[in-house]
Amino acid sequence: MTEQAVNSVEDLVALSMLEQARQLAQGYGGQGRLWQRPYAEARPRAASSIASVWFTAYPPAIITGADESVLKVLGDAHLWSALSSIGVRAIHTGPMKRSGGLKDGVYTPTIDGNFDRIGFEIDPAFGTTEEFVAISRMAAAHNAIVIDDVIPAHTGKGPDFRLAEMGHSSYPGLYHMVEVPEDEWALLPEVPEGREAMNLPPSTVDHLRERGLIVGQLQRVIFFEPGIKETDWSVTGPVTGVDGKVRRWAYLHYFKEGQPSLNWLDPTFAAQQMIIGDALHSIDHMGARGLRLDANGFLGVERREDGPAWSEGHPLSVVGNALLAGMIRKAGAFSFQELNLTVDDIAAMSKGGADLSYDFITRPAYHHALLTGDAEFLRMMLRMVHEFGIDPASLIHALQNHDELTTELVHFWTLHADDIYAYAGQTWQGRTLRMHLRDVIREKLSGPNAPYNLPFVTNGIACTTASVITAALGITDLEAIDDEAVALIRKVHLLLVMYNAFQPGVFALSGWDLVGALPLPAAAVAHLMGDGDTRWIERGAYDLTGRNPDAAVSAEGMPRARALYGSLTDQLAQPDSFAAQLKRLLAVREAYGIAASRQTLIPDTVAAGLLVMVHELPDGRGTQVTALNFGAEAIEESVALPGTQPGPVIDMIAETIEGELQDDGILTINLDPYEGLSLRIVGSLPTM
Repeated sequence: MTEQAVNSVEDLVALSMLEQARQLAQGYGGQGRLWQRPYAEARPRAASSIASVWFTAYPPAIITGADESVLKVLGDAHLWSALSSIGVRAIHTGPMKRSGGLKDGVYTPTIDGNFDRIGFEIDPAFGTTEEFVAISRMAAAHNAIVIDDVIPAHTGKGPDFRLAEMGHSSYPGLYHMVEVPEDEWALLPEVPEGREAMNLPPSTVDHLRERGLIVGQLQRVIFFEPGIKETDWSVTGPVTGVDGKVRRWAYLHYFKEGQPSLNWLDPTFAAQQMIIGDALHSIDHMGARGLRLDANGFLGVERREDGPAWSEGHPLSVVGNALLAGMIRKAGAFSFQELNLTVDDIAAMSKGGADLSYDFITRPAYHHALLTGDAEFLRMMLRMVHEFGIDPASLIHALQNHDELTTELVHFWTLHADDIYAYAGQTWQGRTLRMHLRDVIREKLSGPNAPYNLPFVTNGIACTTASVITAALGITDLEAIDDEAVALIRKVHLLLVMYNAFQPGVFALSGWDLVGALPLPAAAVAHLMGDGDTRWIERGAYDLTGRNPDAAVSAEGMPRARALYGSLTDQLAQPDSFAAQLKRLLAVREAYGIAASRQTLIPDTVAAGLLVMVHELPDGRGTQVTALNFGAEAIEESVALPGTQPGPVIDMIAETIEGELQDDGILTINLDPYEGLSLRIVGSLPTM
C-alpha cells in the first residue's frame, strides 16, 4: 500500500496503531516469558545500573552526510567509538516512529518533533526500521543500550484519529472527544478553509461544560497563546461518519491542536491496548532496553463541581503508569518518566510506575544557582527530594534536552501554593516564592540581559546550556564571544556536568552540550514559530563527527547552530577540550560507583555560591563529597560533616591527597570561581 493510497476505511484500519497493537498482542498469550521478572514495583537502581550515562539525541537536528539517513549516522561506528570512550552507556534516540498526520489520504509532517505519533514504523524522514535495529546492535557492541519512546497521553491526527472522527467502531473511545449536538453548532467557531479545527474560547468551553458535554477548563493551558490556544479544547469541522451522519467533535489536547488526548478510562480500553502494544513493539521488534514515558502525568481528567477540572495528580495517571511500566518490566526493559509536576506527584507516580524520573525537581534550581551565584534554592530542592521519600538515584540529572528551561515551578503553584517556606531570610507563601524565583530567572536569562534567549509562552525560557552560561556571565552579544570567553563557558559547562554527574542516578547530556551549541537567531526559524513555539531556537543542527562540515542545515532542514567546542571527534584529540575533560570526569564517576552511591547530607554553607553534596560510596569505598562553586568569587570555607569517619581526603580527579579529616568532622574547601571538586574520605589507612 503506498502513502498516496490511504483512501478507504479498510486502509485506515490496517494502518492504525490500535489495529497493529491488537495483532501484536496475539503473540503473547499463553507464553511463560512475561512471568519471569519482577514487575509490580519500580526498580530505579536496577535500571540505572544498566546504563548511568545517556546521550540524548534529537533526530531533526542531526547533520548527515550525502545520501545518509539520520539513523545511519546514529549507528555509525566512529560515532560510537567516540561516545563509548567518553563513557556513554545509552543512547536515547528521541521519538522516531511515524508522526504527524494523515489528511486526504496523504501523510503530513510532524508538528511537534515527532511527539505526535501515528504509526509503529520508523518515520521515513529518519531512515528505516532495519537501521534502527542496527543501532541497537552497534550499541550492544559498545556495552550500551538504546532507549526509545512511548507517548501515552496523545497521538497525532493519523489513521486512528481519522477513524475516531468518522465514528468507526471503538476508535472514538481512544480519545477524549465528545460529539457536539447539532443544535449547539451555532455557538461553535467556524473552521476556515485550510484548517482542521479551531480552539474553543473559554466561554464556549464553559457553556459545553454546563450542558454536561465536556469536563470544562483544565488547571492550566500548557501552550497558552492569545488567539491561538486559549483553552485545552478544540472543535473539528463537520465530518461525515461511516454511517453517513455528519458530526462535529470537541476534543481535548493538553498540547498542540494536532495532538488529541487519549482517554485512559473508556469502556473499550482502546488506549491501553494501543500504548502497551507500542511499548512491546519497541522492546521486541526494535531492540530497545528502555522507554521514555512522555507527558505521562496527564492520563486522568475529571470534572469538578467548582473550579477547573482535575487534570494533574489524578489517581488514574498513577494507575495508568503502573499498568504501562509494569508491562515494560515484565517484558525485560525499564522506563522513565519525563513530567514536570509537583514533587508529591513525581513521588506518587514512581510507586509502581516508571523506574526513573527526569529531575525536574532540581533542574530549574541549579540554573537559578548559576544565574544568581546563590545555591540556597538549590539546597532547598535537594533536601525536598528526601523529604518526599525520593531516592536521588531514581532521578535523571540532565543538561539540555529538546524542551525549554522550565520556570513553571509547579510544586509551589498548585498543591503547595499556601505552604510557608523559609528562603533568603524571609518566609514566603509557595505562590509568592514561585513568582519571585520565576521573575529572577526570566530577568537574568532573557530580555535585555540575554536577548538571544526567548520566553516560551508561560512555561519557561528557550535556550541552550551554553546560552544559560553566557547569560550568567553577562554576555549580551553572542557574536562577541572570543577564545577567552569560550574557555570560561567551557569551565562553567563542566561545573554543571559535575553537579549532574557527581550525585546518585543517571547523568544525561545532549548533542547540543557535546558541541557547545548556541541558540539559533529567531529569524532562522521564524517559519516554525508561528504558533508561539520558540523552542526551535534551541534545536539547531549539529555534526558530532565532522562528517559534513559544509552542511548549513540538518537532514530535516534545521539550520546549523554555532558550535563553540567543535565536533566530538576533534575535541577528543585536544586534552583541554570540553569532551576530553568530560571523559576524565565520567571515568572518575564510573571508577568509584558514584551513580550507585547514597546521598546522606546537603550541609549548610556560609558562601552563597557553595553547594556541597555528601554521598556514601558503594562497597565500603568511603565518603564522597561533591563541592561546587556557582559563584564568580573564590571560596575558602570549613564545612561540618557530622558522622563522617575521619581519614585522608583525596582529590578524586587530580588523584592527590589534600589533607585529613579530623575527629571534629570539619572539611576545609577551597574553590576558584565556577570550580568543582570531588573528594573522597577513605577512613583509616595504614601509616607510612
